Amino acid sequence: MGRSGTLVENLSGEATYRSFRPAALPPSPPLQMGDEMATLLVSASRALQRLDDLSQYVPNTDLFISMYVRKEALLSSQIEGTQCTLEDVLDPEADTSADADVSDVINYVKATRFALTRLQEIPLCGRLLKEVHEVLMGGVRGQEKNPGEFRRSQNWIGPGGGSLRDARYIPPNVEDMHEAIANLERFMNEPCELDPLVCAALAHYQFETIHPFLDGNGCVGRLLILLYLIECGLIGEPTIYISYFLKKNQVEYYDRMMEVRRSGNYEQWVRFFLEAVRVAALDASQSIERLSNLHEHNEALLPASRRAKDNLRTLFSYIEQHPIFTIKGAARALGLSYNGAATLTKKLEELGIIEETTNASRNRVFAYTDYLEILKEGTAPLTGGEAKAR
Repeated sequence: MGRSGTLVENLSGEATYRSFRPAALPPSPPLQMGDEMATLLVSASRALQRLDDLSQYVPNTDLFISMYVRKEALLSSQIEGTQCTLEDVLDPEADTSADADVSDVINYVKATRFALTRLQEIPLCGRLLKEVHEVLMGGVRGQEKNPGEFRRSQNWIGPGGGSLRDARYIPPNVEDMHEAIANLERFMNEPCELDPLVCAALAHYQFETIHPFLDGNGCVGRLLILLYLIECGLIGEPTIYISYFLKKNQVEYYDRMMEVRRSGNYEQWVRFFLEAVRVAALDASQSIERLSNLHEHNEALLPASRRAKDNLRTLFSYIEQHPIFTIKGAARALGLSYNGAATLTKKLEELGIIEETTNASRNRVFAYTDYLEILKEGTAPLTGGEAKAR
């Protein structure tokens, strides 16, 4: 067997194909850290620690977490070919949208929230991943792909409409898949001499190599990174959107994992992953600082009030959680009359905090534009050429 695994022959005759049986983690011979990897590890760890520190001292931590979860959901889904924008996901009608791409992202948000709650009850294991997969795939395009169940047939990665003969990569057969998942569970839950960030890199690679579901493996695998970082105590909340870097370097992302399978060179993959963590953590930290500064600047614009309940500030808090909103939706959520919410909305518009994005007399839509501009950096859908590179 090679360092990362071996090819296994399946079936016979013209139907013969070779699937990949991954070696158990950690790698053997052991990882060679080297100066470059050690430097990257220190830089990534420091960036992640700074992000975690920042996230604990910002006003309204829950607000930032909510927005970051949505951003990661969108970016991760875009890697899989989803063609929607942050505005689509934040649309007031998004939860009832018939758009399949929007539904995919919303399901990812639901799956993330479910996973974070479930992780407090059970360890990071196959059972948890299957439950997360069920939430992720429920009611969307992959519903016929056995949500919440490991596959019972062979899958492969290749061009759309192709067959096993056209595959770029064939994951382990069903028997080998179950053994590999059991090995991955042990690796994620037993003590390891490697740094947790390195273990996160290896765990993500291994999950993607096993490809245990008929669909949704990419999104579950990237969510696994976040869960592992939280489980190991490297971050306290889901404040990093790792898919930010992976989307920007999508071809290299897939190529580097394929290189591990081809040559057993885990080191080049780990270095790439550590750089992904470093860049994503730095970007998230900058976003937190910019969003915090914007919050303070606009809050200072609000007129002082001696009332125990300041409805204008209540609406301001609401739009930070719903940066695209309607008067009707805000009134319903805040327990205000329509006219009352309309008056407050007009005041925020006059202060230059929000702007109307429609030219309608009814069902007007407003946006907290400056807030959106910070959040949506890096979230433009992939172009046709980029999407085909998958």
